Amino acid sequence: MQILKWLMFGTAALAVLVLVAAQLGAFSGQLPGNMGARDGRLRPPSKTPNSVSSQADLWAQHPMQDYARIAPLALKGSGPATMAQIKRIVEALPGAKVVESRGDYLYVQFTTRWMKFVDDAEFWFDPVHAVVQVRSASRLGRKDFGVNRARIEAIRQALAGSGG
Repeated sequence: MQILKWLMFGTAALAVLVLVAAQLGAFSGQLPGNMGARDGRLRPPSKTPNSVSSQADLWAQHPMQDYARIAPLALKGSGPATMAQIKRIVEALPGAKVVESRGDYLYVQFTTRWMKFVDDAEFWFDPVHAVVQVRSASRLGRKDFGVNRARIEAIRQALAGSGG
């Protein structure tokens, strides 16, 4: 019985320790370099199943091309008007922090409430294809359990339902 009490105490203490570490940023990961669109491209998808990209097909030999593939966002009016609408939508989402916002580009960090995991999302108005290209990726972990895809699809749905 004494061993069971110590085991339960140890488990509870470990859970508290993990939560404290998370609150202090232990699971936030590092800010990726080279954010933004360069030569008409956002960064490639992650090499693990934890990201989505509307430009996945630009990376023909990428190991996560099929997993990462997601449609770009359709315009609602002009490119800058659509980008402004996307910014309003993401600002209302839990854990969202707009890091960079221009007329043709938006970079947002999404942080989970308890564990403080960070996902980086980029939206770029592609004038050549008249769409908004997207990329969203988790900084840590091999899998995202579909969180990035679900978030982009929720933004797509909110954008389609907006007044434009």
